[in-house]
Amino acid sequence: MRIHEIIAALLCTLATFALADDAQMQRGAVLYQTKCLMCHQVSGQGVPPLYPPLAGSDWMAEDRARTIKALCEGLGGPITVKGQHYNNAMPAQIMDDAQVADVLTYVGQSWGNAMAAFTVAEVAEARRKSRYKTYDELLAATAYQPLPKAPEGWVLREVAQLPEMSVRVVSRGPGQPVYVLAQSGCIYRLDVANKAVFQIFRPDEYGISTQGGFGATGMAVDADGRLWVVTNQRLGSDKDDSMWMCSVVIWRSGEMVDGGPVKMQPWFRTSYPQGGGPYNHGVSHMAFGPDGMLYLNSGARTDGGEIGKLPKYHAGGEVDITACLWRMDPKAGQPKIEVIARGIRNAFGFAWDEHARLFAVNNGPDADQPEEMDFIQVGKHYGFPYQYGNAPATEGAPYKHTPKAPEGIGFTMPVANLGPAAGGKPDAPCFTFDPHSCPGGMIWCGAEFPPLLRDSFLITRFGNLIDCPEDVGFDLLSAKMEQKPAGTWQTRVSTVLAPLGRPLDVLHTGSGHVLILEYTRPVNQKGNLGWLPGRILELAPAGQ
Repeated sequence: MRIHEIIAALLCTLATFALADDAQMQRGAVLYQTKCLMCHQVSGQGVPPLYPPLAGSDWMAEDRARTIKALCEGLGGPITVKGQHYNNAMPAQIMDDAQVADVLTYVGQSWGNAMAAFTVAEVAEARRKSRYKTYDELLAATAYQPLPKAPEGWVLREVAQLPEMSVRVVSRGPGQPVYVLAQSGCIYRLDVANKAVFQIFRPDEYGISTQGGFGATGMAVDADGRLWVVTNQRLGSDKDDSMWMCSVVIWRSGEMVDGGPVKMQPWFRTSYPQGGGPYNHGVSHMAFGPDGMLYLNSGARTDGGEIGKLPKYHAGGEVDITACLWRMDPKAGQPKIEVIARGIRNAFGFAWDEHARLFAVNNGPDADQPEEMDFIQVGKHYGFPYQYGNAPATEGAPYKHTPKAPEGIGFTMPVANLGPAAGGKPDAPCFTFDPHSCPGGMIWCGAEFPPLLRDSFLITRFGNLIDCPEDVGFDLLSAKMEQKPAGTWQTRVSTVLAPLGRPLDVLHTGSGHVLILEYTRPVNQKGNLGWLPGRILELAPAGQ
């Protein structure tokens, strides 16, 4: 090839690369935040050895058509990225051809990557050779799944389909308005009669930007009917040496007007170093306790106490206000955090029984350790990151980086699950649920419930996000509690509903009626189906 031909070819390549204009990069950035960030992280570093990095990915650069197909049909089985082996599953992504082109262009031209811009025609051609030949075929495959069979004496029905991914369903009490919190920060009110939701607050009405790793994760309603929401947002800049921080804001609506909440305003702000593991669970579940105080879960900023090694991220493990439960006075003019219990990796759900005893369900680490249910007592330590399940605290287990437990700290063991569901057996209790099953929202079922659920906790399980021999979770559990003479707890767990579309929260609305929030539509991990917004279901005693 002559020199002028080489120069022409280079100019052609540069011209193709320049097709990624600012508008396409901005569209791709928004899609990345909503579709990819949870696994591949803010700066594309992934979570080795579970989720591969996209920054500097040789696997992506080697075969553009293969990269497109991974988004259009999902990806499973072993791959090698930057010399490290991965063997996990990624579902198909619910994006049309233009969206796939935008997000791949954003990834391909971020974090030092130098791939040519992806085009709509290029995506369409690769999609035709995938499992789903068109975007419409993919949409048809990800339709809402049939409802599971309700227990005898109960009825299950669909109440409303949700317009976006939603994380919480709350109410002040039976007969009161029901609100739904979307991950974006939008707040909806549920209209049961018309089987719909209507928006009452947009995130921009909070007066904040939703760019940069923003997420709304918790919502509660106080006795006066005001809404409380907690958000987490990664703050910092790539242009200086400052450390990335997680900004936590608790928002509260103003005084009620015409029976409804108005104007969300910041009530409390704090921050801590963003997780560098690169986990950061943030502050999620919030609820008002029997004492009128506001309780919040502050999840771990690490997977298992590892030391961060990424630039601009704090190199230490947990900090004073992470991996713990907070208690705050909602009437305080200058609210402060009171840490009431430590060693809790991520209690996405907690609730009180009829005797005002507090129990929490806790997501476990990526190592194959059971998910925990804990009886929460003020001042106790529940083990994380030193001790998991009922195994003794051992330096270097289950991870090589598991730190040595500090001298003089006693750990409170989790609740023993005697089965027959969720991993427990009478002769071989599990402490407490199958690994990776991701317990979520929970409620106490009191005297107003029929015998099947009475005097038990109802617990949603989101389901495994990593590849497991058999999918676990995707269900609603009943956990009947038993206190042993020594004061420790055990539970007998049964399955109430399965499979469900990654259920994330549950709410009692009176007379034994229960609302269940499905985050999305797939009812298993192995199907590799893409995610679309879920729905709200109602489980009610037959004849009511």
